[in-house]
Amino acid sequence: MTSFIPSLFSRMEFIGATKVAVSEQPVNALHLAKKIAEAKSLKVLRKGVAPDRIIHANPCKASALIEYANDNNTFLALCLFCQGVRMMTFDSAEELEKIAKHLANPELVLRIAVSDPTASCPQIGKYGADPAAIAPDLLMQALELGFSVAGVSFHVGSGCKDPSAYRVALKHARNLVDFGRKLGHVMKIVDVGGGFPGGDHHPSFEQMASIIRSVIDEYFPDNDVRFIAEPGRFFVDHPCTLVVNVIARKAVNVKHGETATTHMHYYVNDGVFGCFNCIVYDHVLKCGRPLFSRKTESFTSTIFGPSLDSIDRIEQNKVMRALDVGEWLIYEDMGAYTAAIATTFNGFARPTPVHVVSERIWKILGLAGNNNKN
Repeated sequence: MTSFIPSLFSRMEFIGATKVAVSEQPVNALHLAKKIAEAKSLKVLRKGVAPDRIIHANPCKASALIEYANDNNTFLALCLFCQGVRMMTFDSAEELEKIAKHLANPELVLRIAVSDPTASCPQIGKYGADPAAIAPDLLMQALELGFSVAGVSFHVGSGCKDPSAYRVALKHARNLVDFGRKLGHVMKIVDVGGGFPGGDHHPSFEQMASIIRSVIDEYFPDNDVRFIAEPGRFFVDHPCTLVVNVIARKAVNVKHGETATTHMHYYVNDGVFGCFNCIVYDHVLKCGRPLFSRKTESFTSTIFGPSLDSIDRIEQNKVMRALDVGEWLIYEDMGAYTAAIATTFNGFARPTPVHVVSERIWKILGLAGNNNKN
């Protein structure tokens, strides 16, 4: 999967967000650098990632995540930056003032607000400074506080449908890099964000990467800026498949005037409070199929999750062969923002991840002969 990435994303380094993967192992196997996701930063540090390879990319941080907690009982959870992690994002004057109270000599990255409004999850309103009206003033304020700004970051939204948003964002980044350098800031980093598609999507990852590469070459021809991206969704979405079990079923007569047809309702052991939370929060419609094929009558069917909540509905009005209790449905492209956000609402457990590797890939990874199953 990764062999074609360097040619598509030349001049780009990848960082991995700890919040995305179903399991940490696939991310670690790719040898991605990590970035902090709230209080998980120490977990990342313990895995041997150098502090200067970590960026706290949340522009609105709790003070406790910045300051040194001089208490061994609370130290492990709160003391992020005493471990040497000094790079973090900001997008407001208030955040700059907060950082100034709790940390000396941070290395800052200015997050700007540029979004594709047609994206599945547009990044509008919550994070980012207006790149023209607000961002230049923030660069000046950082200078007054004695801070060094290392660069600019943005996120155009997950499920981007209009790649021209990257052209707009990188143009703003170019202007701010130039302005910041005139003020005396280093301005050596541009983070183009994440949300890159891992499964079927239009435009495809290849199309988006090609546009980003050409715009970078146009606006940053001197190769004096380090570009980073956060393609966690791209890496983990497609490789993960969810299999759910039919725990109950019932036939329902649906009237159409004077006639009635039989619809089937199936209840499975995962739902929107579990891995299928992506339907609610990620605005993704998932389409499953029976794990095993056999010839039998087909019905218009609705698939429900196991909880008592009426919104726990995965699919509805789909034509599918009849299923018996105990049969399985398979859902593909279930790696991103699924199990990572799943709850145990109503007492239902999260799914157990099982890693499956073909013999060919096993040999490519150089693991042949290694009997360590962990």
